[in-house]
Amino acid sequence: MGAVEIIFGIVLLLFALAIIVVVLLQEGHQQSLGAITGGADTFLSKNKARSMDAFLARWTKFIAIGFFVLVLVINIIMYFTK
Repeated sequence: MGAVEIIFGIVLLLFALAIIVVVLLQEGHQQSLGAITGGADTFLSKNKARSMDAFLARWTKFIAIGFFVLVLVINIIMYFTK
């Protein structure tokens, strides 16, 4: 196993862990459907949750695309080097 394979493997592992962490940090869309919300939810708290969820959703897309491209690059490199 060459150094390039090890480096690509480590980067791929980091992308996989990043996807897992970002997905786990996101709130479920059905989290508060059955709950009766009181007056404690303010405009700022609602929008902060939305902006954080939008931020995490955006990063999930970027990391997933990066992961997919990295897997393709690794497979192309492995196909042409052997």
